[in-house]
Amino acid sequence: TQGVLDKTSNDAKRIQAISDRLIAQAPVFRPDSAQWKWEVNLIKSDELNANCGPGGKIIFYTGLMDSLKLTDDEIAAILGHEIAHALREHGREAMSKAYGIEMAKQGAGALLGLSQDSLALADTVANYGMTLPNSRSNENEADLIGLELSARAGYNPNAAITLWNKMAKASEGAPPEFMSTHPASSSRIASLQAAIPKVMPLYQQARK
Repeated sequence: TQGVLDKTSNDAKRIQAISDRLIAQAPVFRPDSAQWKWEVNLIKSDELNANCGPGGKIIFYTGLMDSLKLTDDEIAAILGHEIAHALREHGREAMSKAYGIEMAKQGAGALLGLSQDSLALADTVANYGMTLPNSRSNENEADLIGLELSARAGYNPNAAITLWNKMAKASEGAPPEFMSTHPASSSRIASLQAAIPKVMPLYQQARK
C-alpha cells in the first residue's frame, strides 16, 4: 500500500544507518542539533521525494531508492542535502516569508521540542517544506553543506554528481516531485564538481 511507514525492512534499516552517520556530523555545522529529536521515516510510496523538516524530522520515499537504484553514497548525498536545509532552517524561513509571519523564538522552541500541541504545526512545516521550491541560494548552500556532511560521514562526495545525473534522466518524462522543490540549474553540477576537491580530504580522513 502507498504511504505506509516502513520501520522494519532492509531499506528502512539502510536509510536509518546512513542517516545516523550524517546526523552524528550535524553538530559540526550547528551545535544545538545534537539535542534535536531526530527521526527517520521511510515511506512506501512511488513518489520520488525526500525532506527534512526543522528539528530533524527526515522523510524519505521508497520511490527514490527504487526508481533511481541509489547507492549508499547517493542516498547520503540526498539525506545530507535535506539535513543541510534543516540545519539552516530553510523550511521555516520560507514558511515565515510565505505566511508573512516571523516565527517567535518560543514558537520555534516548541517546534523543536515537538510537544503534542506543536506536532500539528510541525507537520504543516514538513508538508509545506515538501511543496515549496527552494530558492537558488538556499539550494546552493544545502548542496555545499550536504556535500561536506556526506564527506565527514565517510560517504563519497562524487555521488552527488551521479545522483543529479540520475535525477536529470528521471526528469526527461515528467519531473519527479523532488525536482519541483529542488530546481536543478545547469550550474548546479558544475558548482558541486568545483567543491568536491575541497571536501575529498575529509572523506579520506573519515574512511581511515
